[in-house]
Amino acid sequence: MTVRAWAELLRVSALFTVPGDALAGAAAVGRRPNRSTALAVGASLCLYEAGMALNDWADRDEDAVDRPHRPIPSGRITPRAALTAAGALTAAGLALAARAGRPALTVATGLAATVWAYDLHLKHTPAGPAAMAAARGLDLLLGATATATAPVASVSAEAPVAAVSAGASASAGASARAVLPAALPAAAMLTAHTYAVTAVSRHEAQGGSTTAPLAALGAVVALGGAALRERQGKAGGSPYPGRGGAGAPGSRAGATAPAGARTGSGGAGATAPAGARTGPTAPARLLLTALTGAYLRTAARPLGHAVLNPSPPLTQRAVGSGIRAMIPLQAALAARAGAPGTALAVMGLVPLARSLARKVSPT
Repeated sequence: MTVRAWAELLRVSALFTVPGDALAGAAAVGRRPNRSTALAVGASLCLYEAGMALNDWADRDEDAVDRPHRPIPSGRITPRAALTAAGALTAAGLALAARAGRPALTVATGLAATVWAYDLHLKHTPAGPAAMAAARGLDLLLGATATATAPVASVSAEAPVAAVSAGASASAGASARAVLPAALPAAAMLTAHTYAVTAVSRHEAQGGSTTAPLAALGAVVALGGAALRERQGKAGGSPYPGRGGAGAPGSRAGATAPAGARTGSGGAGATAPAGARTGPTAPARLLLTALTGAYLRTAARPLGHAVLNPSPPLTQRAVGSGIRAMIPLQAALAARAGAPGTALAVMGLVPLARSLARKVSPT
């Protein structure tokens, strides 16, 4: 068993599409990435790789016919080793999520169950694309939940341990319920993209379908248009839900801005003329436009080629590009939520993904 065989089994070139899920989730709930976000990223990576190993284990007989070069049918990795890796990676992912808190573990458990259900049964049913898409949406919500429920205040040394524990647990649950709705639009957009790409991937071995890539192309264009519609709100609250507004995790309740002061993100207590609206600055709009353009350029062109010629090579190329397009989509979602720094950090993964994809196929 060689390092390259495991790299192919785990599709390591696609790994760079995973961290952006949690980071986009953190941006969606208006929190900067923290230790819990890092734990969510680690959990996501483990569960993603568990799904890759389990996928090839479940498809070993089919791959022996359609893809005999894959690690298991070629004999470079045994089915038992692949299944063991899937189980170990799942356990590691859940352990990391547990360290981020009970709410994060709950979401991670649902994500793990979805991954295993997809690979073992749902993949070859009409529910397959929906299951895969749900897994991506849950991955973003995992990052949002872990980040939103991270501790944000110190505790007095005199406070009883039991009271502190109970209070922290209740606060985490309340925080998750309060901010998760803000992450749902981003999760829905990532889910829609994943559904479209997965529907195309069902034809990548045989080709011949123009309907799936055409529908995916339409979905990509629609998602690009949706990403450009910034989430704006009334002045006095954050223009991006959950970011710096009153009651947002980490905000200082009751803080007020000096009279006449200009507030950037609409911090708690900010005042503005009734009915006035705030929005992103010109540089923020420019960044969002550039990231959305990168998303469309990465995903749309290969899909167009697959529509015109639905051969296996072009269909596989469209699927690979659709997977890599998740990175600029995640970055656009972060920018749309008012987190340009996070967006640029996510886009920094693009060269790494592109470079590794030349050596190991992401599909």
